[in-house]
Amino acid sequence: MTKSPSTLGIILFIATMIVFFIAYYFFSGIHYFDTSLKINAFVLPVIYAATAFWSVKSHWNNHKMGFREAFKRSFVPMFIGGILSIFSIYAFLNFVDTDAKKLLNYQYVERQKSELDSEYKSARKILKHQKDIDELDQKYRERVQSFSPQAVKGKDMLTASHFSGYFAAILIFYVVLSLFFGAFFRTKTIHQ
Repeated sequence: MTKSPSTLGIILFIATMIVFFIAYYFFSGIHYFDTSLKINAFVLPVIYAATAFWSVKSHWNNHKMGFREAFKRSFVPMFIGGILSIFSIYAFLNFVDTDAKKLLNYQYVERQKSELDSEYKSARKILKHQKDIDELDQKYRERVQSFSPQAVKGKDMLTASHFSGYFAAILIFYVVLSLFFGAFFRTKTIHQ
């Protein structure tokens, strides 16, 4: 059964929101930010790639298609599912549960600070000359000041402009994957 790309996009949106709310309800604790990163890096790309593949493959089994149609059947579901998900998650975090937004922002800053600390410690171990150590210490002190409570008070990684940037990066994934599927599933000649 071949579903339209738009229908698959709505199904993909629903699947994305189910994953989001599972993470929200079951993993929103001290590791919420890390869990969200892992889901965005490993779970959602697999779901999106599988849906794009199914969209193209199910149509390809019964129809011959060119590159443009294969690209469209791959890209449209991911785009619809992604844009609806981004808007919905943005609205949820900014208007429904602002405490979750605060938690994600706090954990983001803490993660950045812990990464800075670990990089500093590992770099300090390998440096031999006092001049290099002093320079590293100075840079570390300057960078640590950016994590002071006054400096991070107004920081927000979940603004509309940040979500736009996230979606732009996600679009690159959609385009690359769609180009691959378009090239792989196209036929040399299209029979009318």
